[in-house]
Amino acid sequence: MNELLDLTSPLLVEAFTLWGSPTTWLEVVAFVLSIWMVGCNMRVNPLGWPLAIVSSLLYALLFAQSKLFGEASLQLFFVAVSGWGWWQWLRGRGDDGAELKVHRLSLPQRARAALLTLAAWPLLGLLLGRLTTSDVPFFDALPTVASVTGQVLLGRKLIENWPVWLAVNVVSIGLFAYKMLWLTVILYAIFAVLSVAGWRAWARLEGHVDARH
Repeated sequence: MNELLDLTSPLLVEAFTLWGSPTTWLEVVAFVLSIWMVGCNMRVNPLGWPLAIVSSLLYALLFAQSKLFGEASLQLFFVAVSGWGWWQWLRGRGDDGAELKVHRLSLPQRARAALLTLAAWPLLGLLLGRLTTSDVPFFDALPTVASVTGQVLLGRKLIENWPVWLAVNVVSIGLFAYKMLWLTVILYAIFAVLSVAGWRAWARLEGHVDARH
């Protein structure tokens, strides 16, 4: 990761100061791509997945620089899962063998997803605390494991991805404020609003064939 930070050093140049903290060009570009990505997700546009790959790589570098190693590792996971999600949206099939559509989890499936996420949280927190220099291992771990859940649900066009992202975004606002990544705080506040909008948009799409763009 240090080698990557060295290679991308031009992007780490300060673009401007926001509330007393420097904001790099890396954070600015990642911000713009991320907003574009969520807009595509809301419209069930597959373009969101390649945008997710690029923005995730940029945020991996940003978070590594800020010693948020759980979040940095999560972004690399997002790169891999985004390839899977892209394929799912273009070629995926539902349980009935038909084209994958926007749909919901059953109540037992929701409970299972919640329990797995909550169980993974302290385990990742302990791992980050032991193996990294993170000063907020458990705070970092919570949105990390919940984001894994949200990304898998998004890839399968499950409506529940949106309330999961809403929770992730609210927690992340506090985490990034602690790290004084103010542009990213603004981004996640926007994400929180867009999560509600996406939740409502997908609820209307449920059971209908998704528009292809």
